[in-house]
Amino acid sequence: MAVRHLGEFVVIVCLTLLTSGSSYAEQLPNVVFILADDYGFNDVGYHGRSHGSAILTPNLDMLAGEGVKLENYYVQPICSPTRSQLMSGRYQIHTGLQHGVIRPPQPNCLPLDEVTLPQKLKENGYATNMVGKWHIGFYLDACLPTERGFDSYFGYLIGAEDYYTHMRSYNVGSKTLSGYDLHANKTPVFQYEGQYSTHLFTNKTIDVIERHDKTKPLFMYLAYQAVHVPLEVPDSYMDPYMNITDKNRRTFAGMVACMDEGVGNITRALKDAGLYDNTIIIFSTDNGGPIQSGANNWPLRGSKGSLWEGGIHGVGFVHSPLLPTSVKGTVNRELIHVSDWLPTIVAGIAGGALNGTKPLDGYNVWSSISGTASSPRKEILHNIDSLYVAPEILPNYFDGEDFLWRFLERVLEDKFDTSIRAALRVGDWKIKTGPDASASDVWQPPAESGLHTIYPIEKPNQKVLLFNITADPLERTDLSGKYPDVVDELLQRLEEYYKGSVPVRYPDPDLEADPALHGGSWGPWE
Repeated sequence: MAVRHLGEFVVIVCLTLLTSGSSYAEQLPNVVFILADDYGFNDVGYHGRSHGSAILTPNLDMLAGEGVKLENYYVQPICSPTRSQLMSGRYQIHTGLQHGVIRPPQPNCLPLDEVTLPQKLKENGYATNMVGKWHIGFYLDACLPTERGFDSYFGYLIGAEDYYTHMRSYNVGSKTLSGYDLHANKTPVFQYEGQYSTHLFTNKTIDVIERHDKTKPLFMYLAYQAVHVPLEVPDSYMDPYMNITDKNRRTFAGMVACMDEGVGNITRALKDAGLYDNTIIIFSTDNGGPIQSGANNWPLRGSKGSLWEGGIHGVGFVHSPLLPTSVKGTVNRELIHVSDWLPTIVAGIAGGALNGTKPLDGYNVWSSISGTASSPRKEILHNIDSLYVAPEILPNYFDGEDFLWRFLERVLEDKFDTSIRAALRVGDWKIKTGPDASASDVWQPPAESGLHTIYPIEKPNQKVLLFNITADPLERTDLSGKYPDVVDELLQRLEEYYKGSVPVRYPDPDLEADPALHGGSWGPWE
């Protein structure tokens, strides 16, 4: 029997098991989590239609339109931080992953003492499977997906591979490290050269669905490579977009179309396998779209890599026959963050316990999604990155040979410094400090719209900005001068987070990672 009202899920499961002896698989919903890579806010059809985008996404539109669109949903501005928070339910300031992404030769991964989402679901009887892009570390065998809670894994350990050859190169000084990056569980697999990764990952996900043992509930995590660079797609997917003259945008549109087709095929596979009626599909992007590479976040400000809304305000929705009728086809504007998925899926959907994890930064927001309560989340720490500071502060610390010491002293002291790159959302308010990528500090419309890029008018090198995001979601009006008390209050909150953070872990590249030393494939080297 499938449960139709998940707000009362735990009680119903317990009563039903006691009275009928039914198995968990008959009661616990299957969860299919689909993560798109570098997918812009304006690149999904239901946003883009009213904002100048030509990209069509009929499958995503259908799923979102029959489900719950999450329109106050946030992710991180780049890959590894979002994935680490999805898997751990914890802010990156608590895992040491505050700075950048994990590079191919870096000896780094999500700390091994972090309990992951699939580990908690396995405790509750789930079969856990992953297809696609991992990108939270692989230098040790213990960092690999099948050591972090997944029963099976097929995909890329890093990112930015060629979609057809599945090769990834990375420069360390004058040396180029290059290798194959496609793995089945822990084993490199070379027989898929020439197969486009979006098709390949879709088909592997369908294989898992078709082979699934229905005596267990299914957790399926599909992390597409699409629509990350390199911009590659079979020509047939670009044919409907030949009127887009910008080549990057045209190719990107085709890549989106291919991913959308894949999502439709996976939904059909769930129905064919008899799993759909008891399945919850969650869709999310990992960060905002890179506007220099064909993606678009209009009308939001900024791009991938920035702490502007265009870098962190994500596309997200939940679709399921299990949702209450009252919320199907609705928009949810409650504050939700990617770190919320671990407690939401484990406790809210699967009825499991959250004991055994480190203190979570995520909240169980299932009651909000299912329409029975408001979100318990009232604020989001977007990040504090003490290694990313305003360049104009560096000369102030230069004093001959004492420069490095003075700089490290500033970075390591407990007091938060507004030259550090950080952002915090509390209620309606958002504060931004330190520098951000200047190339992304624009409002850029889609190339096919005929509109022009809008440039900001803030003072150069301004260290503190304040916005009322509810009233000004496009971040057009800085209110820091008008509301100094709010600025002081939010800076104090940032300082509290800063004092509670762990040191940034961003090690130097290790040449022992060279695939040439490991059979031509990227993989663990320590």
